[in-house]
Amino acid sequence: MSAAPLICPSILASDFAALGAEVKAITEAGADFVHIDVMDGHFVPNITIGPDVVKALRPHTDLPFDCHLMISPVDAFLDAFRAAGADLISVHPEAGPHLHRTLKYIRQLGARAGVVLNPATSVDVLDYVMDDIDLVLVMSVNPGFGGQSFIDTQLRKIEVIRKKLDAAENPAILQVDGGVNAQNAGLCVSAGATALVAGTAVFKGGPSAYAANIKALKGL
Repeated sequence: MSAAPLICPSILASDFAALGAEVKAITEAGADFVHIDVMDGHFVPNITIGPDVVKALRPHTDLPFDCHLMISPVDAFLDAFRAAGADLISVHPEAGPHLHRTLKYIRQLGARAGVVLNPATSVDVLDYVMDDIDLVLVMSVNPGFGGQSFIDTQLRKIEVIRKKLDAAENPAILQVDGGVNAQNAGLCVSAGATALVAGTAVFKGGPSAYAANIKALKGL
């Protein structure tokens, strides 16, 4: 039986008028990470939040901040997000000219480094940065908006990445983001995922429902 996955609620689906309270609520409900989707309106067709908001949220929880940067070019913003309190910083290979250098720099800043693969991005991009990654994020939707439906073909990608990580003896977190819910969470874990990002599936029903929603995603 697979271990219960880490649950990383995406605050993109939370009540933006009460972000501090929402972060506190998911912490108390049993979340493992706080997933922060950063969008620039250029790399993806939406604009969300910047490092000042991350900094403002930092005092509201001791959970790791898992910042998914959908920004291009991304390198100019790494220092700011780390200084704001990001513990994990994940970037897309397409968001800068030198993925290896970017990942090295994230680690130099003292954060854990992640690579994000869009639905059409090949897993081969991982081959020459395997020693520099602490997390691989498989996008099971095309990034830019919450509330999209899970793309089933990404389960095969998760399986391939699981084999790559195991062969390299790399303990990196294998995370899935996009349309994840209690119905498909088990499929993701069976394919090899160790962490699930979920927005609507966590935040539906309001704070009183968060603990039960997280428990359902863990398969408990």
